[in-house]
Amino acid sequence: MKKLLMGAALLLGTAASAQGLLINGAGATFPAPLYQKWFSEYNKLHPDIKFNYQAIGSGGGIKQFTEGTVDFGASDAPMKDDQIAKAPGVVHIPTVLGAVVVSYNTPGIKNLRFSGETLANIFLGKITKWNDPAIAADNPGMKLPDQSIVIARRSDGSGTNAIFTDYLSKISPEFKSKVGTGTSVNWPVGLGGKGNDGVTGLVKSTPGSIGYVELNYAIQQKLPMADLKNKDGNWVKPTIESTSAAAAGVEMPADFRVSITNASGKDSWPIAGFTYLLVHGDNKDPAKGKAIINFMRWALTDGEKMAAPLDYAPLPAAVNDRVLQTVESLTVNGTKISAK
Repeated sequence: MKKLLMGAALLLGTAASAQGLLINGAGATFPAPLYQKWFSEYNKLHPDIKFNYQAIGSGGGIKQFTEGTVDFGASDAPMKDDQIAKAPGVVHIPTVLGAVVVSYNTPGIKNLRFSGETLANIFLGKITKWNDPAIAADNPGMKLPDQSIVIARRSDGSGTNAIFTDYLSKISPEFKSKVGTGTSVNWPVGLGGKGNDGVTGLVKSTPGSIGYVELNYAIQQKLPMADLKNKDGNWVKPTIESTSAAAAGVEMPADFRVSITNASGKDSWPIAGFTYLLVHGDNKDPAKGKAIINFMRWALTDGEKMAAPLDYAPLPAAVNDRVLQTVESLTVNGTKISAK
């Protein structure tokens, strides 16, 4: 009898969920594993609310949010002024921090490290051999092979591209002028892979390769990760802690659209950035507007505790407080939504 009652309760719960509220979102691939965890856990607490999130890349998320085909977007790169002009009222909500790391496949060589200048020249195609003097200078005493470098880079528009190119453009005026920054750029060299998975696959399968991927992908795929020299001149390892450190000393603007690549601080990882939810400052859909605000309240408190176990860097406490204040300022048809 108890099993029958439990089965009936499960069926009722499924029916209620089917009849409940469906909130659609699309965008960045980097935070997708964390967002799916958040959506699943939140649905357990609120069975009448379901989220459908399509990880199509930051560029796609901005496009779909702007066109109004989703209820929220997600991007690792903040929207530019011209993009915001097409999506008036958009608000950027930072959720966690991401780090872009440099991975490599050099048989017999471990613990490589690179200065920003060396990296820029590799991705410009100016450094073509692993035993180049610049790489040797970054790795004194290491026996480097006379082997060609194969570059693996993103073929699709992505926030990972935006963060990585933003960093290299700050380091190298030549990179800034020849390649520039953005979710999509014209790379002068390299093999293209779609998504972090595509670049990861290229690096793992191609001896002599070097590429850039998100920290959590590199950890989960057990890829070797290079140390980098940060703005303070220290060699830093890519970790959740060094990623959070990059945001700690940055002055945050009111709209949170900020670059934190090459940040000051002795422990700061130099290729870091926020990932954002893109939401309406004043939502015209009463049910969805209220649900999205309440979800973000939960995500930035209880949900934030789930970040580190999934290899994401939580927001620094001071930043988190400010983001929560912004969430409290959001409205639905001009009315603030009180916390439950």
